[in-house]
Amino acid sequence: MRQATVYIDSEALQYNLNRVKQLTSHSKIVSMVKANAYGHGVKHCLAALEATDAFGVACLEEALEIRQLGYTQPITLIEGVFAENEMQQVIEQKLECIVHHNQQVEWLIQHKAAYNALDLKVWVKLNSGMNRLGFKVDEIIDVIQRLKAEGFTCVLTMHFANADAEHPLNEQQKNQFLEVKQACDPILASCCNSAAIYKYPELHFDYVRPGIMLYGASPFSDKNVCELDLKPVMSFTAEIIALNQIQQGEYVGYGSTFTALSPLTIAIVSIGYGDGYPRAYVKQNFVAIDQQMVPVVGRVSMDMIAIDVTHIHAEIGTKVELWGKQRLVDEVAHANGTIGYELLCRLTQRPTRRLGN
Repeated sequence: MRQATVYIDSEALQYNLNRVKQLTSHSKIVSMVKANAYGHGVKHCLAALEATDAFGVACLEEALEIRQLGYTQPITLIEGVFAENEMQQVIEQKLECIVHHNQQVEWLIQHKAAYNALDLKVWVKLNSGMNRLGFKVDEIIDVIQRLKAEGFTCVLTMHFANADAEHPLNEQQKNQFLEVKQACDPILASCCNSAAIYKYPELHFDYVRPGIMLYGASPFSDKNVCELDLKPVMSFTAEIIALNQIQQGEYVGYGSTFTALSPLTIAIVSIGYGDGYPRAYVKQNFVAIDQQMVPVVGRVSMDMIAIDVTHIHAEIGTKVELWGKQRLVDEVAHANGTIGYELLCRLTQRPTRRLGN
C-alpha cells in the first residue's frame, strides 16, 4: 500500500489552543476550523479543540458538518449566508453569522420575525480598508443601530490586511474600528486573527479568532513556530520506493532539469503534486530523514519526487518527512514562494489521515 500519510497530533493542537488562552486570557476564543480545519481534517481536530468557546467557519455547509459531528458550541459563519433560504437554516440551527451587505441584513430581520429568534447574536463586518467584505464607516453605524433596535446583540468585527507586518493601513484600520466601537457603545468587538493576537494585545476585546497558529504554523514571515511557542500539528510523510545510482552527467526527472555533477544515490519517494505536494520551487527545497535535511532534486511529478541521499543511510521503506516537526511547513512554503496556509489547505484526499504524531 502506498504510504503517503498525514498525521494529526491532537496534543499539539491542544497545546496551541492553550497558548491562545495564555495570550488572551480575558477574551473568548473562536477557533477557526474553516477549509476542513486548514486541511487537517475537521473531524480529526474538533475533539482537541473542544475547550474552545466557539468555532469559526466560512459557510453553512461547514457549520452543519460540525453539528452533525455532535458539537454544540456556537459557530460563526464568517462570510455570512449566500442566499435567503440559508438565513432560515442559520436561525433554526441557532448559528451566528456575519452580515456584510444590506441584503443579508434584510434577510436576517425578515426571518428573525418569522422564527421568533430572540436573543440572536449577529456579527457586523466593518470594511476598514481591506476592501473585501463589510460596511464602510459611514454606513455601519446605522446598520448596527437598526439591528440593536430589532433586538439583536451585535458583535463589531473586522479583519486586518497587514497584521503580520508593519504597514500604514494598520493604524487606519485600528482607528476606524475604535471610532465605530465608541459610536456604537455598548457593543461586543472582535478584530484579532493569529498575527494580531501576538501584535495587538490591547485589541483582544471580547473575541479573538485564531486560525493558523492553532495548527502550529506561523502567521509571520520573520518568526517561526518555535519563536512563537507553538507546536506543528500536521506531519506529512511518505516512503522511499526506489533507489538509483546515477553517474556524473546523468539527468533526473521531467525536463531533465537536474544534472548530476558527481556520482549520486537518488531515492524516489511516493509523493507528488497529485497529493498536494508543491511543484514550483523558487529556491532549493528539502525533506527530512532522521532529523537530517535532504535536498529534493529535479521536478516534482504527479506521484513521485527524487531526493539526493548520497550522504545518508536510506533504503526502500525509509520514512521521509515532507513537512512536520523537523522540516516546517513554513520552510517548504518559503522555498515554493507561497505561505504555509496554502500548502496545508490544498492537500488532496490521497494521503491517509491518522491521529498520532
